[in-house]
Amino acid sequence: MISRSISHRLRTGLVLLALVAMPLSLGGCAEALVGGGASAATAGMQERGLDIAIVDSRIHAEINHSWLDYDQSLFAHLGAAVYEGRVLMTGIVRTEDQRAEILRRAWSVRGVREVINEILVDPKGETGTFTRDTWISAQLRGKILFDRDIMGINYTVETVRHTVYLFGVAQDKKELDKVINYARNVEYVQRVVNHVWLKSDPRRKT
Repeated sequence: MISRSISHRLRTGLVLLALVAMPLSLGGCAEALVGGGASAATAGMQERGLDIAIVDSRIHAEINHSWLDYDQSLFAHLGAAVYEGRVLMTGIVRTEDQRAEILRRAWSVRGVREVINEILVDPKGETGTFTRDTWISAQLRGKILFDRDIMGINYTVETVRHTVYLFGVAQDKKELDKVINYARNVEYVQRVVNHVWLKSDPRRKT
């Protein structure tokens, strides 16, 4: 039987490989530990399982395609994370109409169960904090990834204008509280918004 320490090192290694292979999202949103493009080996270790991860990847791809079809200039300033059919939308748009259309297009994708709107409206259309947001996400990813008491593979982190958005599934409240505490204590973080569900949450089965 594989020991916990060996299992943790194996999981860490697979996540690192996935991170290397996974392109970072553009714009003000730093894509995190697990995104729509996770490898099969990595996805199979996630709480959602390989089959659901594949569906989520398809949803993610269709949302990205829809953005590009709508307005290519917005793509660099938007971020989407998908977990079990839930979609977390982050980033910056210039108008309320743009935001409404982006959200409508996300809802229209087959398999989407929920769309979480964290898109900001700013006439300038840019975050102005991309470098620091990326740094914040990298710091938090590292803390989560190398903590053997956290199943970091189940989490996504997005950072926009020094606000950290947490997404995914936690094994229990103790684990989630630890992740939130890590996020709150990263330098420059001004706010932490939690959209993580617990593994036992009955909403995951609906």
